[in-house]
Amino acid sequence: MTEDTYTALAKCLQQTLSHDAVQRKEAEKFLESVEGSPGYSLVLLKFLDDGSKQDTGVSFAAAITFKNFIKRNWRKTEDEPNKLNMEDRNTIKSTIVNLMLHTPDHLQRQLSQAISIIGQEDFPDKWHTLLEEMIGHFQSNDFHVINGVLQTAHSLFKRYRHEFRSDKLWTEIKHVLQQFAAPLTQLLNTTISLAEQHSSNEGVLRVLFSSLVLICKIFYSLNYQDLPEFFEDNMETWMTHFHSLLTTDNLLLHTEHDEEAGHVELLKSQICDNVSLYAQKYDEEFGRFLPQFVTAVWNLLVNTGRELKYDLLVSNAIGFLRSVCERPQYKSLFEAEGVLQSICEKVVIPNMEFRNADEEQFEDNPEEYIRRDLEGSDTDTRRRAACDLVRGLIKFAEGPVTQIFSQYVGVMLERYLSCREKNWKSKDSAIYLVTSLAQKGSTAKQGTTQSNELVDLQQFFSTHILPELKQDVNELPVLKSDAIRFVITFRNQLGHDALMLVFPHFVQLLLSTSHVVHTYAAHAIERILMIKGNGQLPLVTQSDLSPHLELILTNIFAAMTISGSEENEYMMKALMRVLSHGQKAVIPYIGMLVNGLTEKLVIVSKNPSKPHFNHYLFETLSLCIRITCATEKNAVNSFEEALFGPFTEILQKDVTEFIPYVFQVMSLLLEIHDPPIPSTYMGLFPHLLAPLLWERPGNIPALVRLLQAFIDKGGNAIAQSGKLDNLLGVFQKLIASKSNDHFGFYILNTMVEEMKIEVLKPYMKQIFSLLFQRLMRSKTVKYVRSLLVFFAVYIVRNSPDDFYELVQSIQNNMFVMVVEKLIIADLQKVLGKMERKICSVGYSKLLTSCATMFDENNSQLWTPLLEAVIGLFELPEDETVPEEEHFIEIEDTPGYQTSFSQLAFASKREHDPVKVDNPKLYLAQSLGSLSKQYPGKVPSMLGVMNSNAREFLQGYLQAAQVQLL
Repeated sequence: MTEDTYTALAKCLQQTLSHDAVQRKEAEKFLESVEGSPGYSLVLLKFLDDGSKQDTGVSFAAAITFKNFIKRNWRKTEDEPNKLNMEDRNTIKSTIVNLMLHTPDHLQRQLSQAISIIGQEDFPDKWHTLLEEMIGHFQSNDFHVINGVLQTAHSLFKRYRHEFRSDKLWTEIKHVLQQFAAPLTQLLNTTISLAEQHSSNEGVLRVLFSSLVLICKIFYSLNYQDLPEFFEDNMETWMTHFHSLLTTDNLLLHTEHDEEAGHVELLKSQICDNVSLYAQKYDEEFGRFLPQFVTAVWNLLVNTGRELKYDLLVSNAIGFLRSVCERPQYKSLFEAEGVLQSICEKVVIPNMEFRNADEEQFEDNPEEYIRRDLEGSDTDTRRRAACDLVRGLIKFAEGPVTQIFSQYVGVMLERYLSCREKNWKSKDSAIYLVTSLAQKGSTAKQGTTQSNELVDLQQFFSTHILPELKQDVNELPVLKSDAIRFVITFRNQLGHDALMLVFPHFVQLLLSTSHVVHTYAAHAIERILMIKGNGQLPLVTQSDLSPHLELILTNIFAAMTISGSEENEYMMKALMRVLSHGQKAVIPYIGMLVNGLTEKLVIVSKNPSKPHFNHYLFETLSLCIRITCATEKNAVNSFEEALFGPFTEILQKDVTEFIPYVFQVMSLLLEIHDPPIPSTYMGLFPHLLAPLLWERPGNIPALVRLLQAFIDKGGNAIAQSGKLDNLLGVFQKLIASKSNDHFGFYILNTMVEEMKIEVLKPYMKQIFSLLFQRLMRSKTVKYVRSLLVFFAVYIVRNSPDDFYELVQSIQNNMFVMVVEKLIIADLQKVLGKMERKICSVGYSKLLTSCATMFDENNSQLWTPLLEAVIGLFELPEDETVPEEEHFIEIEDTPGYQTSFSQLAFASKREHDPVKVDNPKLYLAQSLGSLSKQYPGKVPSMLGVMNSNAREFLQGYLQAAQVQLL
C-alpha cells in the first residue's frame, strides 16, 4: 500500500466520525467498496499499531471499522463472496491478541470484541493457540495486560450463559476448563493477596478490583451450564474469597458521584449473581455455604444507601434472596416470626419507592423510563428486584405474604389520601406492591395469565385506579402512568365493562403533555384491541370502537406533534391496530390518514433512526391501501399519486433501510391493478434487474415479490420488452445460492404460470439443465422441496407428456431416475398445505395423464408414485433435515446490510395455481378416467399396493362415487 493510499484511507476513517451525515455516508461507502481488497483488514490493524503516529480519532475509527468488518465477514457463508483470504485470517489470529494487549483501553475494548467474534467461529478447533497465548500473559504482572486478557476471556465465554446444551458446547467448555480454570483460580488468589498488600494505594486497588470483577464474571460463565468438577473441588477457596469480598469495604474505592457505580459495587454485584447461580442450580453442593451468604446479603441490603450507584448491587442482592426463598429446602429461613414483616419493611418497600432520580428520568429521559418500566429492560433496577422478591415469597407463603403486605398497602394509600399533592409517591409504591402481590404469572403478549385470588383486583381498580384516570390529563403524571400500566397488566382479568369505562380516558390521555403518559395510553389502546374474547373474537367490538374512532385518530396525530414523540413507535402501532380493528369504518378518514402518514414518511426517510416506528408506518400505509381498495379498487391510483413521489426519492437517495418496504408496498399496489401494467411501473422494471440491488440480501424477498407482481400482471409484455434474458439471469443467480434458491423458484413458478408456453419454450431445456446441475452439485432438503413443487406446477400448467419429454431431452432414461430417486423418494419432505396440494394434483396428473407411465419400462414406478401421492394426504410432513444443513434458513441474511422485515398487511395473498377444491376427489376421478382408458389394468396394479394406502384410496373412490373398471 502506497503512502498516498494510506493517507487517503486515514482521512476516510476520520470522516466516518463526522457529524455531517452526507460526508459520513460517503466515507462508509468508500470503505465498503475497498473492503474486499486483500490485506484491507491488516491495514486497519496497522493504524492501531501506529497509534502513536495517528490522530486518536483515526485509530478509534480504525478499531471500530475493523471490529465491524470482522463481525460481517469472518463467518464464511456459502455462495457469498469471501472478503478475507486465508493468509489474512491467519495473520490476524497470530497478531491480534498481542496488539490488543498493548493498545489503550478504548481501542483494547474494540479489539477484544473482535477476538470474541473470531473465537465464536474458530475457537477452539481452528484457533488452538488462543487460550495458551492468553494464559501466558497472566505471568506478566502487568495488570493492564492481564485485564485485556480477562476482558477478552469474558467476551469469549459469556455466550455459555445462553447457548443450548449440546455435546459440542460441553466439549468446548471442558477444553476451556482444563486450560483456564486452574490459572484463573491462581490469579484470583494472587490478585486478592496483592489487594491486601496495597490496601492503602488507591491507584493500584482500582486496577486490581477491575481484575476481580472480570474474574467473577468469567466464573459465572464457566459455571452456568453445569457445576464443573474443578470448581466443585475448589468451592471452599472461591466461596471464602466471595464472602470476604462481600463483607469488607475499602473507602479508597468509593466514588464521589452518586450515580456512578465503583469497582466495589460492581464486584459485590457480580458476587451476588454468582452465589444466586449456585443457590438456584447447585444447592446440594452449595448448601453449607448458604446461611453465611444470606446473612451477608441481608446486612448489605440493610446498610446500603439509596443512591443510584448502588442500584445494580441492591438489585442483585435482592435477586439472591429471591433465588433462596423460591427453593423449598430454604423455606425455614423465611418462616421465623417477624422475618416477612422485616423483609417488607427493610427491603421491599424502601426499594420500591419512587426516588428523585426516577422522577428525573420520567421527565428528562422518558424513552429510557419506558424501556425499563413497560418493556421489562429494568432487570437491574431496585424496583423490579423488589417486585420479583414479592412474587418469589408468594410462591411459598401466599396467605401470610398477602396479608402482611396488604397492611402496608393500606397505610400507603391512607397517607396518599391525607395529602395527594405531597404524598403521591406513597400511592405509586402501593400500586406497584399490589401488582406484585396479584400477578403470579404473565407473558409479554397476554399480560397477567394467573393472578392471586386473595387480591381483589376489581375493587382496587374501582377505588384507586379509575379515579386517577378521571383526573385532568396533566395532573400527577406518574400516577397516571401507574394507573394505565395497572390496566395493561391486568387487562384480561378486568373484563369488558371495566375496560370500556377506562377506554375514553385513554383516548383523552393521548393528549397528555407527559411523554410517558401519552405513550402508555397509546400502548393501552393497542393492547386492549388485541384481547380475544369468546370464540377467539375481539373482546372490544367494532361497535365499541366506532364512537371513539375519529377522536383517537385526531389525538394520535396530535400526540405525534409533541416534542419527543414525533416518531413514537407506540403511537404508530396503536394507529395501525385501530385501523386494523376498524376496517371499513375508517374509510372516511383515509385521505387525512394518508396525508399525515406521507408527511411522516418524507421526514423520517431523511434520517431513519427508529426502526420500529418506521415498520409500523409502512404497515399502516399498507392497511390504508388494503381497506380502501377492497371496497373501491380504483382508489389504487390515488395511493400511487400520494406515495410515488416519496418512494422515488427513497430509491434515488438509496435509503437502504426503506427500500425493502417500498418494494413491498409497490407490490401490493401493482397486485391490485388489472393488466396491463401501468407505464409508471414499466419504467421502473429495468432498474429492478440491476445487479447492485440484488447484492443486498435484505432486498431480495421484496424484489422477488415485486417481480412476481410484474410477471403476473404483464409477463408477456416483459418478454416483448426484451428483458426476459435479464429476468432469467436473476433466476439463475438466486438458484445458485443455498440461502436464496427458494426465491428463484418463486420467480420461475410465476413465469411458468403466467407466461405463454411459446415464450418460455426456447429456454426450458436450459432451465431444467440448470436445476439438475444445482441438484447434483449441492443438494439440500430445502432445494428438493422447491424443485418438487416446481415440477408439479409445470405439469399442471403444461402437460405430463411435455414434462416427460423435457426431462428425457436432457439425458436418456433421466425421467425414470427423477421419478424414482427424487419424486417418490422425497415427496413427503414437501411442507405446507398449499405446497402439498400443488404436488398432489401435479403428480396425480403425472400418474393418470402421462402415457409413458404405463410403458413396460416405467410401469414399476406407477404404484410407488401413487402411494407417495396418498402419503401427501395421510402421512405427517417429513421435516427431517440433515445435521449439516441446519444453518440454512429461509430468512438467513448474511452480511451487514439491512435485513428484510415482512410487512404483515402488505403480505402476498396465498395463491392456488391448481384450482382444485378437493385433491383427493381429483385423484379418484382421474383414476376413474384412466381405468376407462385401460380397462382392467388399474385394479390389477392396485393389487400390489400397501394395504393402508389401498384402504385410504378406497375411501377416496367411494367419496367420489368412482368405480374402477
